[in-house]
Amino acid sequence: MASYETLSAAPRSDFGKGFARRLRVAGQVPGVIYGIELENPVHFSIDRLELHALLRNHGSNAVVELDIEGEKYLTMVKHVDQNVLTLNADHVDLLAIKRGEKVEVEVPVVLEGDVAPGAQLVQDLDVILVEADVLSIPEQITHSIEGAEVDTKVLASDLTMPANTTLVADPETVLASITHEEVAETPDEDAEATEGEAEATEAE
Repeated sequence: MASYETLSAAPRSDFGKGFARRLRVAGQVPGVIYGIELENPVHFSIDRLELHALLRNHGSNAVVELDIEGEKYLTMVKHVDQNVLTLNADHVDLLAIKRGEKVEVEVPVVLEGDVAPGAQLVQDLDVILVEADVLSIPEQITHSIEGAEVDTKVLASDLTMPANTTLVADPETVLASITHEEVAETPDEDAEATEGEAEATEAE
């Protein structure tokens, strides 16, 4: 993530549930910026479609410069509350950051390729904790499992870290295992025949 978007937002001074509901009806999402260097949290509202596009294009760790009536804040998405029915963003928490700063974030792990015949992939974790420059947070970390045999384990230490990114999680953390492929049981024909004969005898 070498670049970031600038989005406009409006200041927000009313924090009641009723006001937040009216914002959402109007297509806005209430949010707040936190940060050690901020004297007070900054409350704002942002266009829902623009927020959704940001998350879709840059992921859950998106960096965005927020312009609130000319006051600009460089921030990173920390948490998004979603409506359980519509999956629309209901609220967003942003963390104020500085260029050159490093942060710890969870990054999605994507396993690519097909395992060996007769084997199947069981993925235990789909994110990994890393430390990265705020302007170089990887959207995902990929790892090939092409041809992996049964009893193979994918550890955190097996992942290749992108530039400016270091592993924070325990290197021995198991991300996935390769196990024997489960085969669906088929009814035994002899057993079915025996059962059928028994039922016929009882009927007589």
